Amino acid sequence: MNKSVQTIDYHRLATDIKRWARELGFAATGITDTALGDHETHFLNWLEQGRHGEMEYMQRHGTRRSRPADLVPGTTRVISVRMDYFPPGSRDAETVLANGNLAYVSRYALGRDYHKVMRNRLQRLAERIESTVGEFGYRAFVDSAPVLEKALAEKAGLGWIGKHSNLLSRDAGSWYFLGELYTDLPLPADKAVEPHCGSCTACIDACPTGAIVAPYQVDARRCISYHTIELHGPIPEEFRPLMGNRIYGCDDCQLVCPWNRFSGESDVADFAARHGLDAPDLCALFAWTEEEFLERMAGSAIRRIGHERWLRNIAVALGNAPHSEAVIAALRARRDDPSALVREHVQWALGRHGVET
Repeated sequence: MNKSVQTIDYHRLATDIKRWARELGFAATGITDTALGDHETHFLNWLEQGRHGEMEYMQRHGTRRSRPADLVPGTTRVISVRMDYFPPGSRDAETVLANGNLAYVSRYALGRDYHKVMRNRLQRLAERIESTVGEFGYRAFVDSAPVLEKALAEKAGLGWIGKHSNLLSRDAGSWYFLGELYTDLPLPADKAVEPHCGSCTACIDACPTGAIVAPYQVDARRCISYHTIELHGPIPEEFRPLMGNRIYGCDDCQLVCPWNRFSGESDVADFAARHGLDAPDLCALFAWTEEEFLERMAGSAIRRIGHERWLRNIAVALGNAPHSEAVIAALRARRDDPSALVREHVQWALGRHGVET
């Protein structure tokens, strides 16, 4: 650090950091220390129960995920930021879910990849801090490293972790991304807020696959988001009929949450829906070539699942779609797809429509 610790007013700096963050488009900012003991216990128990499924990366880094100073030596504080993402002007989510001929894509993935959008702004925030205090230690993270982001955000006072395991805010619900700056600056820590879920179980009751197995406990192996995004192989048959038309992620637990009545649309243009993904036709999506998929999903978080899993997911949705000649024709067109994974799900979907394979 260029400036002496004695010459820096850290309380004023914390206030300035929150103002600079707002100017950069972050909806809220909080600061916390690095003690995550209770959250670490919860996380390790979750791993022990195998509820992370095939997400091997969740346990690869051990306790570095829950001990920031082990991940980035010298870290004493974490600056946690929130950026609202609900896509402006997007088609009503419930209406899309109710139409089996359309595909439902989780609202967070309709626009540009949030990793790049937020990381660039976090970097600018760090540079703004550096211009005031001189060189300091920091690293920026946006869902890209072993970080307990929701636990840190909760401790930083940005909200509380709800029964569906998402962070909730009384004035913004849960439609937002989280990011962090790990830092060695001895900033004053904010206070956590009280939880306000009360006796509500709307999220638990709404989960299509029963993935919220108990309050604050999600079994990824039952989760539609896990099956459509993280799982590389075949989707277990028991869950396919329950997926409906959800082809990338699932928002049901957020859609029913009473606190999301207070959320608003994002003012970040990058999060607006692209390529009509807020209400696309299933048959049209299933016809995309790999080249079309890669071109249209450039700059999107969806691109990372690849064309093969994209087709796998859509095949399941077509199996759940209302019976029509268009649906059968779309499925038959990929009955001999080069991918065994795609063929298996196409055969299952045709079987759902009573078509012999």
